[in-house]
Formats: sequence, C-alpha cells, structure tokens
Amino acid sequence: MRLTLLALPIWTAVLLAGCQTHGGGDFCLVEKPWRISTAAYEALSKPQKQDFVAHNEFGEKHCGWKPSP
Repeated sequence: MRLTLLALPIWTAVLLAGCQTHGGGDFCLVEKPWRISTAAYEALSKPQKQDFVAHNEFGEKHCGWKPSP
C-alpha cells in the first residue's frame, strides 16, 4: 500500500510532464550545428554518423544553417 501511495504522485508528475507542448521553431532556437574534427568524425560509429548528418541536414533545411567551409 505504501508503494502505491508513493507511486501515484510520481506517475502523475510523469504524465503531466509528457503533456507539455512547444511552439514551432524551438529546435532552431536551442540547437546549433554539430562541428567536430575529421578524426573525431571518423571515430564515430555508423549510427552516430547518421545522427550527426541528420541533425546538421535538418538544421540546414529548417534553420538556414550553412555548411562549414
């Protein structure tokens, strides 16, 4: 019974936190292009490289980021 009484407020907080909404464009306000050295990029795993590229391509398309020279 005590566990149930403790779990109820925790689950309530978790569920309410999941209901927050964000206005459009938040990504561009809080994120920046990921820039790392060639050696660091080569050390990434394939899924990490895919995430890296996807992040920067999304920013280029939706936030106007420019590729680094």
